[in-house]
Amino acid sequence: MIYPEFLSSGCAIGITAPSDGNKKDTDFIRLDNGIKKFNELGYQVLETSLVRNSVKGRSGAADLRAKELEELITNPEVKWIISAKGGDFLMEVLPHLDFEKLKKYPTWFQGYSDNTGITFTVTTNCDIATLYGCNFNDFGMAEWHEALIANLALLEGEDVIFKSFPKYEDGFFDKVTGSEGYVLEKPVCWNIITGQEEVTVSGRLLGGCLDVLLNMAGTKYDNTRNFIRNYKQDGILWYLESFALNSDALMRGLWQLREAGWFEGAKGFIFGRPAFFDENYEISYEEAVLSVLEELNLPIILDADVGHKAPQMTMINGAVAELYSKDGKGRLKYLLK
Repeated sequence: MIYPEFLSSGCAIGITAPSDGNKKDTDFIRLDNGIKKFNELGYQVLETSLVRNSVKGRSGAADLRAKELEELITNPEVKWIISAKGGDFLMEVLPHLDFEKLKKYPTWFQGYSDNTGITFTVTTNCDIATLYGCNFNDFGMAEWHEALIANLALLEGEDVIFKSFPKYEDGFFDKVTGSEGYVLEKPVCWNIITGQEEVTVSGRLLGGCLDVLLNMAGTKYDNTRNFIRNYKQDGILWYLESFALNSDALMRGLWQLREAGWFEGAKGFIFGRPAFFDENYEISYEEAVLSVLEELNLPIILDADVGHKAPQMTMINGAVAELYSKDGKGRLKYLLK
């Protein structure tokens, strides 16, 4: 596994928009706040031209989105690239990316949701570690949440142990000033649904947004089974979260990935809090997951700090991770090997 260089004094952080871009006034305020904060910390920030553009769910034409991403990746001053936004159409960029070129310029790329299209494919096709974590606008809040502080510390090369947070934001809230932090209302409680009182498991971390992974499966960008075979000595610790899959879509999707061989050699599963979920057929999220994965006899945790319902831990695709969970809490430690 290739781990890009960590941040060093005076290096650059890139912001680009491979999916959608920003269009609200408060989005622009958060962008400017985040850039100012990183500047104050001693970092340059390079913003590509499409970051403040949004037309029909896209920041721009697919080839231009790919070009701007590659320009940041091949810039030797840029050590960390953070996606501006999520969205729905990142997959249009993939045919325009030169994966052989990407292999020559390992650079940290971070984003979540639709950015799974890059984080997952770069790790599984190029053996380069990527980051599943907040998009850039979160760094525009006036007072950074501890999740953001830990995110930066990780990129600065610190040995960070991520721990479950006390509370989470259950929903999506419009910004008024653009400087707001997370609206933390509900207690975080990791839920071990496979009967154990505590879970200790390690494996090479891999995953992302299920809605996107299901679109990727079976395409020419799907190198998952080869990746699994290459790292079979570690096994895969899967982290998964969904944006808008209802119970039957979740069941069908997990079944598809299981039957496609994605879960061969798996060591366990961590599911984030779903953004939107409907219990069709009166089937709960837990029932949907267990109906497909229980037969694997592996630990399964729900409602972890991953994905759309902030705050979220920064997940390193490709890194070996040691996970521990008990009494509704959890912690995650990385071994970069």
